[in-house]
Amino acid sequence: MSDLAQRPFPRGPLFGAAALLAFVLIAVGVARVTGTTPAATPSGVASETVVAARDLRFVDRADGAVVVQAGDDDSVVAVLPPGTNGFVRGTLRGFARDRKRQDVGVEPPFRLTQWADGRLSLADATTGRQVELTAFGATNAEVFAKLLQRRDAAR
Repeated sequence: MSDLAQRPFPRGPLFGAAALLAFVLIAVGVARVTGTTPAATPSGVASETVVAARDLRFVDRADGAVVVQAGDDDSVVAVLPPGTNGFVRGTLRGFARDRKRQDVGVEPPFRLTQWADGRLSLADATTGRQVELTAFGATNAEVFAKLLQRRDAAR
């Protein structure tokens, strides 16, 4: 049989959980009363002023590299060597999945946008999907930011 009657549930974790819940409720209440907004605001809420934007196409090469091309003239912006840039590859896999589901090919470029409030986003106009890259941390967003700033690279 169970010895629960002899060993009741420890009160420490219960008090900790209750204190955490109370803190969250108070913090949300204070934020609403003072009008404080979260640090990472969703699209459509924060400033929609575009600082820089670039259309990019990501093309897989037979050797496993990803060639980043400018959307307007197909010039090579960067070549991501095989086995590198896991965040870029993971992000693109999500977009590719949506495109495949909606029968969209690889031809339409993606739009990489730097917003006035510091956000960086990657959008696919054909599927309507948009990813706020800064939500994944500065290091991950920096990889995409370099593609926005970089001019054409040698083939």
